[in-house]
Amino acid sequence: MPTLRVDQHGRKQGKSESRPYNCRDCQHFSAWIGTVLERSRVPLRKWLFALYLETTSLKGVSSMKLHRDLKVTQKTARFMLYRIREAFGGFNPIFDGPTEADEACFGGKESNKHANKKLRAVRGPVGKTAVADVRNRTTGQVTARVVEKTDAETLQGFVTDYIAEDSTVYTDEACAYKGLPQRYHEAVRHSVSEYVREQTHTNGMESFRASLRRGYHGTYYHISAKHLQSYVNKFAGRHNLRRADTIDMMAHVAAGMVGKRLMYRDLTGDSKMSSGLQP
Repeated sequence: MPTLRVDQHGRKQGKSESRPYNCRDCQHFSAWIGTVLERSRVPLRKWLFALYLETTSLKGVSSMKLHRDLKVTQKTARFMLYRIREAFGGFNPIFDGPTEADEACFGGKESNKHANKKLRAVRGPVGKTAVADVRNRTTGQVTARVVEKTDAETLQGFVTDYIAEDSTVYTDEACAYKGLPQRYHEAVRHSVSEYVREQTHTNGMESFRASLRRGYHGTYYHISAKHLQSYVNKFAGRHNLRRADTIDMMAHVAAGMVGKRLMYRDLTGDSKMSSGLQP
């Protein structure tokens, strides 16, 4: 590692492990510039370990485990994981061919909440956050997005964004899906215990959603609505890369880091380091 000089104010000068190059105009720079890793003080080797763990762990990695494995603070480990998850975002294809569309709600159980936090609502989804998702049967690729509502305008808008009009769409019988602009639309009737009718079903979504729920309940235990999309991006990206070799998986995620930035204030709403991030 190059020797660092210290100026009169006690600041280190010269090359460092993370900024190995000198530039007459911008002083020190590295290959991290213009990526989600920019301005990170964590050594590249630890970033590679974190990237490996996050891309190969089926249920995800908690910040506590990463903090113990990498010998960094929990705040640093937490921010590292959010930066890696940021690289999974941006996959927005237009699916063509037979595609399934569905939605699910995520949130804590009423029975587990403190008395003063219970909503005492009759409907199960009340107080939870909805995630809409689509899966192309031909490629097995999925796309998922957190939505504020599960009404017709929201869900049909989501389906229209990701499914071509000449495709066949398979959904359940929810009223929100009636009137989809796609040429062919088939719905399975869950209300009468019908889950499969020839090619009409949404069971293909269960593989992705099961891994998301296992991570939710088995690793993170609580994910706030504010940060849920970050986790959804990670599990959707991990699902889409599941058939790739580990090195190819890591290379794909590393390429997704280019052109993205993520600051503490973007996550916490405060420029200071706080405990506002979720595990």
